[in-house]
Amino acid sequence: PKIDEVSKTPIPGLYEVRIGTDIFYTDDDGDHLIEGQMIDTKTRANLTEARVAKLTAIDFAALPLKDALVWKQGSGARKLVVFADPNCGYCKKFEKDLQAVKDVTVYTFLYPILGGDSPEKSKNIWCSKDNTKAWRDWMIEGTAPMKAMGQCDTGALARNAALGRKHKINGTPALVFEDGKRVPGAMGAEAIEKQLVASRAKS
Repeated sequence: PKIDEVSKTPIPGLYEVRIGTDIFYTDDDGDHLIEGQMIDTKTRANLTEARVAKLTAIDFAALPLKDALVWKQGSGARKLVVFADPNCGYCKKFEKDLQAVKDVTVYTFLYPILGGDSPEKSKNIWCSKDNTKAWRDWMIEGTAPMKAMGQCDTGALARNAALGRKHKINGTPALVFEDGKRVPGAMGAEAIEKQLVASRAKS
């Protein structure tokens, strides 16, 4: 594949090779290619992870929030985006953990990538009279959404799928904070709180 960028690393003679958002390492002559994580042993920082996070950061302000389900807790001053599949067990646990987080507005992009009846459930939720309630009833209480009847514009679901592919979101839940930081996978309430504070300070 085409190499997008080659740059020096903190290790003399070792270079970072970037192909899209994938990071590899090579020697001076490009004779060897290394795939893996680079860790700074003094700070214990994962340099590869930090670099990928920077490359995959999402411009929060550019997200089409009109295509998301929205709910608010407390003042709703802090913002969080979640890409979620209705059949994702980790998403359900995450949704429950979110109940303990104060003063947050959560934007959920329905992103049915697990197959099975995920697309149908997403459609039924999106087309519900109160789709946010339908989403939360299903994720938290286990109450299945009513079958969508009649005409309903599901264009948002197609746009969400395209958005997820564009940003290489390959699993759910995928979280995006106000400063653009992405976190793949669920977080506990305490970790969410910490990241909301850190992201607010940066954005």
